[in-house]
Amino acid sequence: MSSGSLPLAGVLVLVWALVYLVTQIIADPALGVGTTLMIGVGLTVLFTLGYPSALRGPRHIRPPTRQPAKDTATSQPAKTIAAAGQSMPLRSGLTAEAAQRTVKLLHPLLEGDSVAITDRDRVLAFIGPGADHHTVGEPPRTLASAKVLDGGKTLVVRTRAKLGCPHSDCPLQTAVGAPLAIGKRVVGALLVYRVDERPPPRSLVEGVARILSLHLELAELDRERTLAVDAKLDALRAQINPHFLFNTLNTIASRARTDPEEARQLLLRLSDFFRYAIRQEGHFAEFGQEYFFVRTYLALEQARYGDQLRVRYDVDPQVLTAQVPVLTIQPLVENAVKHGLANKIAGGTVTLKARVDPLTRTTSIRVTDDGVGMSADVLERISAGEGMANGGVGLRNISQRLETLFGERYRLDVRSNETDGTVVDLRIPLG
Repeated sequence: MSSGSLPLAGVLVLVWALVYLVTQIIADPALGVGTTLMIGVGLTVLFTLGYPSALRGPRHIRPPTRQPAKDTATSQPAKTIAAAGQSMPLRSGLTAEAAQRTVKLLHPLLEGDSVAITDRDRVLAFIGPGADHHTVGEPPRTLASAKVLDGGKTLVVRTRAKLGCPHSDCPLQTAVGAPLAIGKRVVGALLVYRVDERPPPRSLVEGVARILSLHLELAELDRERTLAVDAKLDALRAQINPHFLFNTLNTIASRARTDPEEARQLLLRLSDFFRYAIRQEGHFAEFGQEYFFVRTYLALEQARYGDQLRVRYDVDPQVLTAQVPVLTIQPLVENAVKHGLANKIAGGTVTLKARVDPLTRTTSIRVTDDGVGMSADVLERISAGEGMANGGVGLRNISQRLETLFGERYRLDVRSNETDGTVVDLRIPLG
């Protein structure tokens, strides 16, 4: 029996003794046995429920166990820093504007009086005491900044002399500086200063610098990705077949003798074609713009091939406003003309079909021709990314550009048999 139950047992013995004394000795006449038992049992239940014994557990909820104060103090800033890191402005790169927004965000969290971010040449942002002479846009003034940038390691400064600020009235006494790096390349520094003799927590500053460095690395990857997409787009522009230009000009010259008005219209179409191809900005455009570009190209080719080239459009009006990569559909159509129909004596038909699927949120584009088709070997080379043969616009560059833009969220399939024509299916996320 537990120590908490012994007092309860003694109380119950006393209760039953009193019940017996009152009902059997004092009462005249004595109460019946049943009445005595009912009174005793009732009092027993009341005392048992009202007593904090082991029979019913404690009468109050034990407060939750608390961690020591120092653990709470260290975990709270870490959670706050982690939350702030999700929206860190340096995700856009190490610029003065991004640095200024970052130090404002970090200043209350880093347990320092002043916070600065520098690149290798100048102070990008500074907030707190000392801002009057640690001027944004000028070279870092402290020796500590130079040591962090040159050494690429975290530095703890515990005296004003080692801080190395040449300004005689500088209020800053101690500091922790940590490098900002992209890979192994130091591109800047995070510096946290205090005006007393206790430097800021090294681990906290170091951890934040790592978060900032990660954001800078992601920004660098974004920049390289953008450059890669730009390069592929420029390559597509350069791949516009010069023979197409010469053949179109020859067609226009021929029409100028027989039908000057048609020649003038063809010149306008050719001007529209090259203006769009060369001056189109950005990597995406509405399908309606690309559709106009394709129709312009096919109109010029029809002027050359005449009745040998027939065109069919099957475009859902809903797709006209969908965003698609620029200069992607026309090369597919050009391949259909050059490699599907140009070598077919009777000519043939090129069909452009486009749909939007709101359920899967995709845009589907199909280019079909009923031309000469391709052998299994040629189709295998195309599937492997080697492009079209005989001077055509290759699919490899298109595929690489789509992969850069969409990752694995696109499909580019080519199906063909000799004498049966070719089908190219493109499926991209709905923009």
